[in-house]
Amino acid sequence: MATTRGIDSGEAWRIAVVSLVILSISFGSPYITTVALKTIAAELGGERSIPSGANALAWLGTGVGGLMMGLIAERIGIRATVVVGALSVAVGLFLSSGGTAWQLYVGHGLFIGLIGNGAINAPLYVYVSRWFEARRGTAIALIASGQYAAGAFWPPLFERAIAMWGWRQTMVGFGIVVASLAVPLALAVLKPPPAPTTDGSPTTTTLNASGRPRSHGLPPNLLFALLAIASFLCCIPMAMPSAHLIAFCGDLGMAPAKGAAMLSLLLICAFFSRQFWGWLSDRIGGLYTLVICSTAQAAAVSGFLLTQDEAGLFAIAAAFGLGFSGLIPAYLLTARQVFPAREAAWRLPALLLTGTTGMATGGWLGGVIYDQFGSYAPAFATGLAANLVNLAILVTLVVIWRRSLAAETAMRISA
Repeated sequence: MATTRGIDSGEAWRIAVVSLVILSISFGSPYITTVALKTIAAELGGERSIPSGANALAWLGTGVGGLMMGLIAERIGIRATVVVGALSVAVGLFLSSGGTAWQLYVGHGLFIGLIGNGAINAPLYVYVSRWFEARRGTAIALIASGQYAAGAFWPPLFERAIAMWGWRQTMVGFGIVVASLAVPLALAVLKPPPAPTTDGSPTTTTLNASGRPRSHGLPPNLLFALLAIASFLCCIPMAMPSAHLIAFCGDLGMAPAKGAAMLSLLLICAFFSRQFWGWLSDRIGGLYTLVICSTAQAAAVSGFLLTQDEAGLFAIAAAFGLGFSGLIPAYLLTARQVFPAREAAWRLPALLLTGTTGMATGGWLGGVIYDQFGSYAPAFATGLAANLVNLAILVTLVVIWRRSLAAETAMRISA
């Protein structure tokens, strides 16, 4: 039974829930550009690559900033880091509301991404993971749902606000919301995590014949590099529907409200299924969960290539949300299962960096390919190809790991 304070405690779950709320607020900021993508593009000469590029910079900045801010949070504490991030998101929205290309790029890339969500996202993953051991996968999955909670809750509100007041005024108003909600929550609730009960040495690291450590049958840094590449590849197709679904629906003659509703359905399904994937990963491990979710995402991306029917797209959006949502938490859990806790402050942000770089690449690539071909079909096909390479890497890692376990078992028997 959980204690009142400390690892896996009631206090730990309260902190995880508040972290989820903060993330669901801060991650609402890029969705204004997603909802208003066609409107912003029309004001900038019709090129969708500009607003989609701004969103891509927000994701890229979030990843790069997380690597930097994760180390800064180790020095100045999580509370101050998150407060700076929330205020920076507000500044980025104010700047982006100016509406020129450079304001969108700087506001999203530097302030919303690098200094803003970069200071909130990765540091909170590392922070919350230190409050849990037995239920770490479930806790990581919970806070990783912040992006999807934001996507499910905010786009319909943004669509109405943009229709009533315009996208510029919506950005300014939401900047005030972020600062007025996220800052007090961080100041009131976030506190230093408890000391770990162990040194965090991974149970899946062994020594090879020369005495060097091996993780899942591979040298640790090689395993980490393969996980990072897989994370980048899986996030390319992950970003395309999220960034372009509303515009895609508009191209098919659907009202913006339909597209916003479809995006909300996708992200609601992602939010709830992510809790299931967190529960499952605590039982079967992060690596097996990655293979299952990557397979599900590939199947759903294929669906976007096969139908343009409204009802069919709603079903595919739901299936996409159900499938892909377990990927990012499973990468982070795999890293925590394999590598020492003392390395979490840089390994987790580094994995998030490769993931957000993939998200940035996928969102930007979708806009560039659309501008080139006038259709999203080639973009979805490109995403599917990246997904299949990702799946091949993950299956290879599972095969190597199982062979390593079999070899270790044989050595014990022979000894």
